[in-house]
This record gives sequence, structure tokens and C-alpha cells, in this order.
Amino acid sequence: MLREDDLLLFLIVLLTWKMHKRRSVRSFSSSMTGPYLSLCVSAKSLPEGGNIGEVVLFDPAKTELLVLTEKAIPDEIVLAKGLGASKGWAFFCDPQDRCVHITDFMNPWACKSNPKLFTLPPLTSLPSCQTNAVCNVAMSACPDDDKDSVVAIKSLGDQLSFCRPRRDLRWTKITTPLDYFPTSNLMHSKRDGRFYLPGPGGHHLLSYDLNFDKQGYQPEFHELQFRNFPKSFESELELSELFPCSARTNTSYANSRLASKEISYETQQFMVFKEEETTEGRFMCYTDDIGDTCIFISKGEAFCVQVSCFPGLEPNSIYFLGFGLGVYDLTSKTASSFLDPSVTLNQLMVSYWFI
Repeated sequence: MLREDDLLLFLIVLLTWKMHKRRSVRSFSSSMTGPYLSLCVSAKSLPEGGNIGEVVLFDPAKTELLVLTEKAIPDEIVLAKGLGASKGWAFFCDPQDRCVHITDFMNPWACKSNPKLFTLPPLTSLPSCQTNAVCNVAMSACPDDDKDSVVAIKSLGDQLSFCRPRRDLRWTKITTPLDYFPTSNLMHSKRDGRFYLPGPGGHHLLSYDLNFDKQGYQPEFHELQFRNFPKSFESELELSELFPCSARTNTSYANSRLASKEISYETQQFMVFKEEETTEGRFMCYTDDIGDTCIFISKGEAFCVQVSCFPGLEPNSIYFLGFGLGVYDLTSKTASSFLDPSVTLNQLMVSYWFI
């Protein structure tokens, strides 16, 4: 994590500009309840040692910036590179020794003076693989709550790395079979007790349970069957061409459609498929009604929340960060941006939604 990041600061300026007609920046209070977006961290060294700084977040429910002041920032991550986020924890990688650090210091409810930090062994690559570029990360549970918690990191290409932060402290490195999952986003299902990798277009799933480190272990390969396609999509081939990006959240998929405008991109549309059990088997059924639920998608692990628990969020919606930053209404099938429409921003890959 760099001390200055021009892209993040530029994003903060844009968000502030768009919200200039209302009180756009506030300090943290216990009234904040819902998911938030990490934007920027500034740190300065203290004479007595250690670092203190500010964390800037975006609250989508109130479309306001939130500033966490006087936050202790661990030495290990001041110059580290962000890898992703899962279950309210941020992942960083030390550029020198490649150690992975998991911390809750960006969580508004974490201890300001003594944030939690777990350090994992250096992340190294298998032959013919690499770990410098990471697609995303996921966890089975928070490491401070569950001694059996598993951390998983999906690298660009074929490598998948697992570690138990409070047990063996070693990486189990696996090469994903076939050539279906080079850029897939990794997700964990608490219901199934499995990590999932969706293939391009969402037609295939690769899954790993928590026995991945057993000798001779083989993942499960699932071929998904889709039903109830919208009439505007007559073939699965057309669907896979229009929706190359997939994200899974326990029992549903959100597939995004991207439109090219010269050298920039914007998110135009999402499609959601809900997993349903029938007497004929398990099917992914298209729906434009997820009720009192909204989905959060970024380069961090995707998740869902109940809107009734978080006033201000839009029901039946998808909050997205990637090709733009905004919210997609599944009922009206329209996307609204949190950024000023006159400004074009390419893919934002350095921020994450936190539950």
C-alpha cells in the first residue's frame, strides 16, 4: 500500500464533487451500520515508533465519505500491496519477502490503537505458474473467530493457494485442472462448506471443500444447467459472449455486461441466476427479483446483505466496483453511477467493498 495513490485521491475528489450539495464528509460514529468501500489510507511515522493515519471510506447508503481518524496502521502493510478483501478483512502482500498479511485495521469497528494482524508465509509460485498478479482472495471464516479458518488466494492463471492462519501456517498450492479458470474470482459458500471458482460465462463451477490438503484430493467439477432465460437471449452462446464476467454469492450468480467506448469501459447490465433444487436436479434460474437483498461485487469476495438491516441501501440491486462505481437496479435494469457522468474512469481495481 503506497502512502500516496493518485488514482484513489482522484476518486475521492470526484465523489466529493458529486456530493457537494450535501454534507459529503463525516467522521465515524456508531450510526454507520452497512457495507462500505475502502478508498484511501494515509500514514505517518510517529517519533516513538509505529504509524498513525486516516482511512477514507465511502458509505453507499448515505453516499457520503467517511473518515476514520487516529488509526494505528501496522508497519507490515505501510508499503505493502493490496490483494483483496474478505469478510471485513483486508489482504496485503509485502513486496520484499512476499509474506501475506491479513488485518482488520480498515474496519470502522476494529480497535483503533491495536488492529489485529495475521502474517502468513511467503506466497510462492508453482512451476509454470505465477503469484505476482492476484485475481482475488476468500476466507471460510474470520481468523480471529475460527481456529480452522482457511484463506484462499486465486492467482492469475492456474494457481490456487490455501493456508490455515491459526494452524499449520503453510501454503497448499494447487494447479486448477483444465484451462477454464485463469481469471475466475474465488468465493466461499458457508452453506456448502466449499470454495467455488466459476468458469467464463458461468457455465461451469470448480469447487474445493476444506479437505484440500489431503493426499490425492480432487476438486469437484460442476456443469451448470440454466433455465428461464430472458427472451432477449436466445442461446447460451450469445449469453457467454455478452456476459464474460461472473461472480457467485452462495446461491446466485451475477453476470455483468460491458460496453466498449473507445479505450474505456462501463458496466451496462447484470443478470442474476438463482440456484434451485428440483426433482430433475439443480438448475440456475434467471431472476430479476432478489427481494430484500442487494449484492456487492468488486475485486474482493462478493457478498449479499438484507437491505432491511441496513437503511439507505437499495433493495433488489447490485452495488458494483470494477468498470465504474455504481448501483444496478434489477427491476428497472438501469445502472446509476456514484461518479460524475462527465468523467471517464477505467477499471478501478484498488478498492474493495467490505461487509
